[in-house]
Parts: sequence; C-alpha cells; structure tokens
Amino acid sequence: MQDILTVAMGLDVHRDIIVACLIKGQIGLEPETEIRTFGTLIPEMQKLRDWILETGCRNVAMESTGIYWQPIYEMLEPCFDSDISILVVNARHMKNVPGRKTDMRDAEWIATLLRAGLLKGSFIPAKPIRELRHLTRYRKSVVHDITAQKNRIDKFLQSSGFRFTAFLSDAFGASGRNIIRHLIEAGSIDRAALDKCLKTKTRNRIDEILVALNGSLSVHQRSFLRMIFEHLLALETHKAAVEGAITEEILKHEEAMNLLCSIPGIDITAAASIIAEIGTDMSSFPDAQHICSWAGLSPGNNESAGKRKSTHINKGNPYLKSMLCEVGWIISGKRTLYLSGWYWRVKQKKGAKRATIALARKLLSLIYSMLKTGVPYNEECFEERRKHSERKRAGRMINELQRLGYTVVAPE
Repeated sequence: MQDILTVAMGLDVHRDIIVACLIKGQIGLEPETEIRTFGTLIPEMQKLRDWILETGCRNVAMESTGIYWQPIYEMLEPCFDSDISILVVNARHMKNVPGRKTDMRDAEWIATLLRAGLLKGSFIPAKPIRELRHLTRYRKSVVHDITAQKNRIDKFLQSSGFRFTAFLSDAFGASGRNIIRHLIEAGSIDRAALDKCLKTKTRNRIDEILVALNGSLSVHQRSFLRMIFEHLLALETHKAAVEGAITEEILKHEEAMNLLCSIPGIDITAAASIIAEIGTDMSSFPDAQHICSWAGLSPGNNESAGKRKSTHINKGNPYLKSMLCEVGWIISGKRTLYLSGWYWRVKQKKGAKRATIALARKLLSLIYSMLKTGVPYNEECFEERRKHSERKRAGRMINELQRLGYTVVAPE
C-alpha cells in the first residue's frame, strides 16, 4: 500500500473502551506507531481529543459498535476549527486477517488503511440535519406508540363486549371518541345518548351500532378505560408538540422543502423526514444510483459463470425507505399522475411489493436531481413522455396488425 498521509489515527470504538492507534512518519519511511486505550466517559474522551490536538492529527477513522461513535464524533468535530476529517467506516469494507484479530490490531489496521487512503467514510450529514433527524425519527416512534395505544383500547372494548369499532371507518374519529367518553362517564349507552354521540352519516347505522353497544362497564372497567384513553390523548398532545418542533426546524431548509413538496403525495411531514435522512447537499453522493444504493433501494449483484441470480435489496436506511414507500402508496392512488401510471404498469409485471420499491427508487432519483439542480417537479414533462410512449405503443400495434394481414385505416 502506498501511503499518502503523514499522520493518521484509527479508533476501534466499543461500549466501554476506545482503542486508538496513531501512525506518524514521513511517506516512504517506516512510521512510528503508538496505541492508547481510553474509556467512554466524558473525561476519557476529552483526553482522547487532547491527544489528537497535541499530535496535530487531522485525519481520524473509526469503526464502532452500534451508536457509540456518536459522542466521539460530536466531540472531535470542532477540533482544529472544524478542519478535521473524521470517517465512520463500515466494518465489512476493512475486515482484518482472520486469526489475528484483537482490538489493538483492529485500531492499527484502521490507521494503516486510512494512511494509505483506502477508507471511505459513511455518510454523516451536517449537525443541523442531524438535529432535525432526532425529531423526525422520534416522531415515528411516537406514532407507533399511538397506534399501539389505539389497538390496546380497541382490544379492551372488544373484550368487554363492545363491538362498535366494526361499524365505524375510524373508531377514534369524532363519533368513536364521543362514544368512549360516554362509556367512561356512564358505563352504558342508550339510543338518545348514542344519537348525540354520532356524527354525519354514521347516524344512518345507529340501530346496528346500538346493538354492538348493548353492554355495560363496571366501575373498575370505566376507571381502566379512562386511564388508557387519557394516555392516548397525552400521546397525541406530545405528537403535536414534536411536529411543532419539526416544523420550526424544517423552515430553516425552506427552499429544499418547497422543492420536495412540489411532488404530489409529499407534505411537510414527509419532506422533513426525507431531508433529515439525506440532507440538502447532494455532493456526498456522486449520482442517483449511489444514493439509491445507500437507501437500500437497489438490488445487489450476484453473478457467477455468466448467470445472474436473483437478489434482494439491501437493508440501507430503513427510515428513508419506509417514508418513500408511504409516499409511493399515496401516489399510486392518484390515477391521473405519470408516476401512478408507471407504478401500475410495473405492478402488472412484477407485483405490488416490487412495484412499490421501484416507485420509491424512482422518487429518490427525482428528489436527488431536484435538490442538486434546484428545479421543482413538473408533471408536464412526464406527460409529454407518456404521450410519446403511447404513440410508440400504438405504432407497434399497427405494425403487428399489418403483419397479420389486417388493413389499418388512420383516423381523420
């Protein structure tokens, strides 16, 4: 390996210890190697930072278990007035020789590869984007908690003999919540009270719903229902506070948000989640294929003896992937869009799941181009492409009919 750096440091990060290896020396000469071990508490990490500053090492690479690299990254990021290169590398790309693996050798191997310029760091967005990412990922967890709590309430009502959720499209809409509140207060419900609880068209099924509510709750059951329903309301209030914080943060990236919101099916929440995962600076990704592979929306290559075997998409970024798939499902229901028509054509050939992933990949490619060029989504461009495809398809059909001996008369 040809060295290109005079000073390089490799870190092997674990939960309790950090093994650091410093390699220093002139290029072409045998370098000096120094290995130190630090703890993962703040004072120990400060000692690591001071050592880096003392040695003047501006190139650091680390391999980490889980999320233990994050506090180290945050601490080293401002070093040398932010003029420092910190790489978080994938362990798959730099495996050491089997049978010789220790933490000391791992740190030395990382430093050796970094000094030779053979390491490529993972994508780490800027700090404002990372802060937005904290909020968007937390919102996803809160939404899961709300869904779990709704299922818990529904399960309790079903077990207590109340089956009205089968007659309401949304059991936790205005009508459903009014019924739950009345059951908490009275324990049972009659026709007059039910008529006050139901809203709009649900009154047309009042007789069916009344039969499904022909029961009563004991004092304990009413108390328990009140407890779990108030917890649901608290979660929804908390979700609103989180979304308010997300809106405040995403307004700092208003230009990128407006670009993404120009795509049908993407609102502020979806735009914030996408920006939080990929950022607004696309220079980290050479092209759309790279960002799709990073997101886990590209199949791998498995070829042997000239034959390509079936492969699955890789894991990638689950938060970005799930959000793009959600947007894809929304677009698939808008039949007048070019992307929707493209989805249904792929679905006929590949099935719904593969078509959803394919549409998510197409969306990410569009988003990459939009953020890189600053040009918003324009449905008219795709409309011209769709008309051109239809003309080509019609031409192929005419040629096939003429080949079979039919006379085709062009419309006037």
